[in-house]
Amino acid sequence: MSQTSFSASRRKLLLASAAVGGAWLLPGLRNAVWAAGSDAPEKASLRVGFIPLTDCAPVVMAAVKGFDKKYGLTLQPSKEASWAAVRDKLTAGELDAAHALYGMIYGLQLGVAGPQHDMANLMTLNNNGQAITLSSQLKAQGVTDAASLKQAVAAQPKGSFTFAHTFPTSTHAMWLYYWLAEAGIHPFDDVRTVVVPPPQMVMNMKIGNMSGFCVGEPWNQRAISDNIGFTAATSQQIWPDHPEKILATRAEWVTRYPNSARALTAAVLEAARWIDASDDNRRETAAVLAQRAWINTRVETLEGRMLGQYQNGLGSSWQDAHPMRFFRDGAVSFPWLSDGMWFLTQMKRWGLLSAEPDYLAVARQINRIDIYRQAASAVGDVALPQSDMRSSILTDGKTWDGSNPAAYAASFAMKR
Repeated sequence: MSQTSFSASRRKLLLASAAVGGAWLLPGLRNAVWAAGSDAPEKASLRVGFIPLTDCAPVVMAAVKGFDKKYGLTLQPSKEASWAAVRDKLTAGELDAAHALYGMIYGLQLGVAGPQHDMANLMTLNNNGQAITLSSQLKAQGVTDAASLKQAVAAQPKGSFTFAHTFPTSTHAMWLYYWLAEAGIHPFDDVRTVVVPPPQMVMNMKIGNMSGFCVGEPWNQRAISDNIGFTAATSQQIWPDHPEKILATRAEWVTRYPNSARALTAAVLEAARWIDASDDNRRETAAVLAQRAWINTRVETLEGRMLGQYQNGLGSSWQDAHPMRFFRDGAVSFPWLSDGMWFLTQMKRWGLLSAEPDYLAVARQINRIDIYRQAASAVGDVALPQSDMRSSILTDGKTWDGSNPAAYAASFAMKR
């Protein structure tokens, strides 16, 4: 659970705003400055990539609801087939920015998710809302949770079970590995793992290519609706209010187009706040995302879990205390340094990094808190935290606060 104190008072908000420039204090003054051209986006038409997942919502709704126009932009959301495609187009400059995997951007920075590129995280797009789905075939064999899965895996030769995630350094890989390891299943020695693009997960499970997968919504709910699998764990059960997708771009792009970076962040941030403002807004968002241009699925497949209404395909249903959230008074959106550092600890744990990185220096380089603060001030009434770090307790009882990342990475009994 996040223990970070947020400052929502008007006085502190104004003090924070003053630190990034007086032109951002009042929306009326901001608009006048932009009208005069001094802070106009250097590049006004932006191509922003996304994968058809529920958590692309802030990017999509920024364009659909016209928040982009408010900040002098025209967003062109570009539907991509896989995270590898997002990576390649983003680093090649075919995309200005993208709805992206947190771990992919950190992996690119360190050259372990593709050729090295200096990257930038402008804001977090959402917390929570992913899940681990196991197949109906496993359910028929009596597997309903991590403990019974451990027994099933132990009864077969190593590598008999295949699990899918979405990218080698993805959030989904890390949630899957963490959950398996907590159950005593080594994700590299005991089972086989493969990469599958999110929209292809359900079909691949249907034809028997994997026993389980970790992916974002709506594909976990879709597996239940199609009677192909069940939810064994949600990602928020692994880490309540965990960071998930981010608004990513190249560091060079921010240097070249700083006003565009700020305006883009402001537009997406305002869209995130709008989505979280009411259940009616979430329902409208679900109706939009269900359309062919975006996710192309049934509204009901999206809507329930967007509203925090879960059922697991095993007969249990609940109102989740930590559902997918996009704003939460800015607590979701802020690019916490500790969030980025956590992914580095897991890359080190699982042998994706051969040497110990400078955790804090890498996070400070990627997470553009300066741009976020400017955008938050432009939007107005967005709470800013008192620290760039936050504290959380994960499913195994370990506390993560970013204070000693090397010791944290080394503390796990199961590693590679």
